[in-house]
Amino acid sequence: MQSVTTDTGLNDAEPTGRRTQAERTAGTRAKLLDAAIDCLVELGFAKTSTQEIARRAGVSRGAQLHHFPSKESLVIAAVEHLVDRRLSEILEAEPDPARGPEILADAFSGPLFYAALELWVAARTDPALHEAMIPLERRVAEAIQGGAQIVMGSKMSPESIELSVELARGLAVSALFRTPEADAQLRERLLPIWSEKVMTS
Repeated sequence: MQSVTTDTGLNDAEPTGRRTQAERTAGTRAKLLDAAIDCLVELGFAKTSTQEIARRAGVSRGAQLHHFPSKESLVIAAVEHLVDRRLSEILEAEPDPARGPEILADAFSGPLFYAALELWVAARTDPALHEAMIPLERRVAEAIQGGAQIVMGSKMSPESIELSVELARGLAVSALFRTPEADAQLRERLLPIWSEKVMTS
């Protein structure tokens, strides 16, 4: 894949079929963000490098630095991008409000959870990453709380949603040490009890 070059922006009228500067910029950013998530999930934070992200994205090192001057800024933006995308997917699916805890448990799964987990663990001993993660964590919490409130409506109180988010996060962490079959069995056993405790009739 060819490296992305910076456009001069001098052509105000793009010929039909050509992308605008804004579209090229958005495309480059999207490639970098997707590649960053792939690296976090496959390699972990410690082994993820901006060079590898740029290589996977198929963009030049200069283009990567133009959009994201540091590894921290790139991986954090990638997780935030994935949070927004995952939330949109959940809301567009119009989930059943009665499945509240199950929806939250499903939200903490897949690439989003594993990428975020890599950052949480790395941030414990990396002061710069920890500081940079604070706004992201606030953004994630607001997105999950707001999305859950939209889905659940009056079926779960804000406090029940907050408690359920923490339970879902813990369930996802412990799932790292279970087989998919064992995790499915545990969820089948616990989700009805969880729902009974936090859902209103």
